Amino acid sequence: MNVLVIEDERKLADAIVRILTDAGYNAEATYDGQSGLTYAESGLYDLIVLDRMLPGMDGIELLRNLRHEKNSTPVLMLTARTSTEDKVEGLDAGADDYLTKPFESAEFLARVRALGRRQGAVILDEANFGDLTLDLNTHDLSCGTKSVHLSGKEFEVLKLLMSSTQRVVSKQDLLTRVWGTDGEASENSAEAYISFLRKKLNHINSKVQITTLRMLGYRLEMFDQE
Repeated sequence: MNVLVIEDERKLADAIVRILTDAGYNAEATYDGQSGLTYAESGLYDLIVLDRMLPGMDGIELLRNLRHEKNSTPVLMLTARTSTEDKVEGLDAGADDYLTKPFESAEFLARVRALGRRQGAVILDEANFGDLTLDLNTHDLSCGTKSVHLSGKEFEVLKLLMSSTQRVVSKQDLLTRVWGTDGEASENSAEAYISFLRKKLNHINSKVQITTLRMLGYRLEMFDQE
């Protein structure tokens, strides 16, 4: 399960990521409301752990934006506020569960597991775009009767592009999302993996192409090859 942690206290955010990672989840953190919304909108996550008080955009506003966009990703809201009114506001905004700080790791993980089970029936095993099907478990990419296996980074790059079909993915966003903020990858890394993917798309005779938009980034598009 992929978990996004949106928490402005970096030490706490990083500690939550470690707790989740040690428990076998894929987790990453972002530290302000605006970037948190951008990450949450990507569709890459099965669960969002959301702090209520955030710089730029607070957790309530972020959550309302997500729900307005029909994003149904389960949200566990964290807050130091303990009043019933605060909890009701968070739940009414669209939170699926509410946990007050400080909290014990065991209770936090139990709530994560509960939300994961609740979401389990609708978590997809594949992503689709045009004539492509990407198996999210095996990392196999198929078009009709042809298929090819993707490496770890190829999979992450294509998964991001497939989940962002209504917008362009910049090189910087690609590097941050796939290699992480502390990664040593350069723009050449992004270009190399885009090239690898283009060759594999051609190999399976897909009509989907990765289009480069100068000074902007990349986008998936369908082209008729006839």
